[in-house]
Amino acid sequence: MKKTFQAISPVDGSVYFEGELADAKTIEQSLAKAQAARQIWRGTPLPDRIAICRKALNYFIKNSGEIAEEITWQMGRPIRYSGFEISKGFKERAEHMMGIAEEALADIKVAEQAGFQRFIRREPIGTVLVLAPWNYPYLTSVNVVFPALLAGNPVILKHSGQTPLCAARYAAAFAEAGLPEGVFQYLHLAHAQVAKVIADGRIGYVAFTGSVAGGRAVQQAIGGRFIGAGLELGGKDPAYVRADAELENAIENLVDGSFFNSGQSCCGIERIYVDQALFPAFVEGFVELTKQYLLGNPLEQATTLGPMVKASAAAFAQAQIEEAVGKGAKALIEPRHFAKHKIGTPYMAPQVLVNVDHGMAIMREETFGPAVGIMPVKGDAEAIQLMNDSPYGLTASVWSADVEAAIRIGEQVETGTCFLNRCDYLDPALAWTGVKNSGKGCTLSPLGFGALTRPKSFHLKI
Repeated sequence: MKKTFQAISPVDGSVYFEGELADAKTIEQSLAKAQAARQIWRGTPLPDRIAICRKALNYFIKNSGEIAEEITWQMGRPIRYSGFEISKGFKERAEHMMGIAEEALADIKVAEQAGFQRFIRREPIGTVLVLAPWNYPYLTSVNVVFPALLAGNPVILKHSGQTPLCAARYAAAFAEAGLPEGVFQYLHLAHAQVAKVIADGRIGYVAFTGSVAGGRAVQQAIGGRFIGAGLELGGKDPAYVRADAELENAIENLVDGSFFNSGQSCCGIERIYVDQALFPAFVEGFVELTKQYLLGNPLEQATTLGPMVKASAAAFAQAQIEEAVGKGAKALIEPRHFAKHKIGTPYMAPQVLVNVDHGMAIMREETFGPAVGIMPVKGDAEAIQLMNDSPYGLTASVWSADVEAAIRIGEQVETGTCFLNRCDYLDPALAWTGVKNSGKGCTLSPLGFGALTRPKSFHLKI
């Protein structure tokens, strides 16, 4: 087995970071430290846990400029957007979960009964293993790291080998905040090592964000152990533009939802269904706005579309486009319009396809790249049927002036979140969850603490 790994930057193909994979001794020491820290941390009063997490958040905000540049070098997002991951999304989610922690983790009271005191207490679940991806390296990890610590659990973070500096940043933040030793740790691991850690009896819960294949591997590694796993997996998120939609608003937001982060978002828009009355105008406006993107060096402020994380990821998305065109789809964007576009590199021009159908992979299988198919529909019934014709179910968005219609459609669509007139956003007050191959479990909101704690009933005769 390899002892080292490299993070290759999609910006220029250089080795941005080279690190050592943990050996068996290091892994054992980490698990033992977490185990030893459990009682200390669970016995720490919740207000003190919140205070430490708040100090850690301050570290991230204070260093957000440096962190933004690291994000861009590691995974290619344009620098003009990278800073928002910390200053907006990360901050918003961490603050919300800290703000609701006392109420969400409080004892659950039951009806009074003469001669008895009865309540349900939420206890920490044990050491939480967080397996985080590269595409939103802080936004995906904060969903579990902060709530797990707030709930009284030690955390071991295994971050993507593409974004290893994110793990080190967490460690620096919690060290500066005064978190007791062993409560937060990180490990750089190979896949086989991850499976062994999951199987260890000192792990109490696994939180994984990544591919469907990765989710299955996590389930297999858990095997006969009686522990839970939160799995946020793939997405093929649809949008439906009804006849009463505000056209300009729908175009602007759906172009952004399709191509932000080069389409590398689990809840990005990957397929669009438009009422046939609006279809010609929608497609025309969508294409014109897409052409305004600037594909280029993500370290330059003018760049609005950066490279994909790897050349192989761009090749995968390009293959879906070519398969669709071979089956009759029409590609509306000329790649030559984007000078930086080059086959065999991570730099890929955005693409918009029409004349598509569900016999094409690009309309049913995850693309995870800057490509989207657009289909006309006759009305709500056809749109609902097509939105549900996918093995995934993370989010779905409806674009309409009719709130009641959106709720009615949302009730029929198999999805974890239904949006109206927005997309590609996580509200920390709401449960983040998926159905079908998009995974199981939930993070954020008061419900996000549920999987990170176990109930203990107190039945006291007095």
